[in-house]
Amino acid sequence: MKGKLEELNIEELDKSLKESKETLRLERFKRVTSTLENPKKVKSLKKHIARILTLKREYELGVRTPKGK
Repeated sequence: MKGKLEELNIEELDKSLKESKETLRLERFKRVTSTLENPKKVKSLKKHIARILTLKREYELGVRTPKGK
C-alpha cells in the first residue's frame, strides 16, 4: 500500500483520501452499533489516511514531486 500511494497523482490521492475517510466513518459506526469482523481495520485506515496527508503536504512544500500520470 505504501509504494502504491507514491505513484498516484494529486487527484487520485484526493479520491483515495475521501474513500478512506468514508470507510473509516462506517467502521467506527459499526464498532459502536455491533461487533467488527476485523478490529484492526480502523487502525490501518487511520494510518492510510495519515500517509496520504503526509504525501500531499510533501507535494505542497516541494519536498517531493508527484510521479503520477
